[in-house]
Amino acid sequence: MRFIRPNFKSLIAGSVAALAMGTAAFANKPTPGGWWLQDAASPVMEELTRVHNIVFVIICVILAVVMVLMGYIMIRFREKANPVPSKTTHHVGLEVVWTIVPVLILLGMVVPSMQLLYLQDRLPETEMTIKAVGNTWNWEYEYPDYENVDSFVANPLEKAEAQAKGVPYLLAADNALVVPVDTKIKVLVTSVNNMHSWAMPAFGVKMDAVPGVVNETWFEATKEGTFYGQCSEICGALHYKMPIEIQVVSKAEFTRWVANDGAFGSQTAALNTATTVAAPK
Repeated sequence: MRFIRPNFKSLIAGSVAALAMGTAAFANKPTPGGWWLQDAASPVMEELTRVHNIVFVIICVILAVVMVLMGYIMIRFREKANPVPSKTTHHVGLEVVWTIVPVLILLGMVVPSMQLLYLQDRLPETEMTIKAVGNTWNWEYEYPDYENVDSFVANPLEKAEAQAKGVPYLLAADNALVVPVDTKIKVLVTSVNNMHSWAMPAFGVKMDAVPGVVNETWFEATKEGTFYGQCSEICGALHYKMPIEIQVVSKAEFTRWVANDGAFGSQTAALNTATTVAAPK
């Protein structure tokens, strides 16, 4: 077997460049080979990314310190260098340090973490409401604030259809959830049968859809564009075919969409076309 020697200089340079770009390299959807967070498109995701980066740096520092200490111990206290082993059993100063330092590190992580949890869980005064209902296997959306916009079902696109439209397979849906930019939106999440989870990484949102229970979350999209997510609860045989596509438009465009009964121009959403597939026995 022939082994190929890795080019460590290239690997290091590529890693540094990727870190310098941060999340800017990945936008709106998962990227093949991607290893960082998606671009933040909501205040919650911005804070989540900040906390993630803080904890990531702390972990890297701890790892580096532990590796250096282990290397020092293995070299300094090896058998050849210490033919007569030490009989020390306690070191008060060392024990105080390795007790106090982890406590201080945890306290340092608690503050931003609790702020993030408060931001995620505290529902602010929202400007509109959307209801997301998980079926087997698709999502149905309702706009309770707009009586003229009927509920519609977002079904996954087949691979050939997705390729023809130039949209990501297993992420794009035949009907996108349309929302206005810079608007605080309450999302009511529930299910009619299996447990699902409504997740949108770019918005920092993940809420379980439980049969008989209505959970609520919120988001505020700060960028226009199309964003993709998926059901993140293993809900059955076609779990992978529950994409979540959100189209964020300007407030003026959203007003026109509502005035046109939930459609852009002559294109009309497929209304109430849900076909609930029986779960395999």
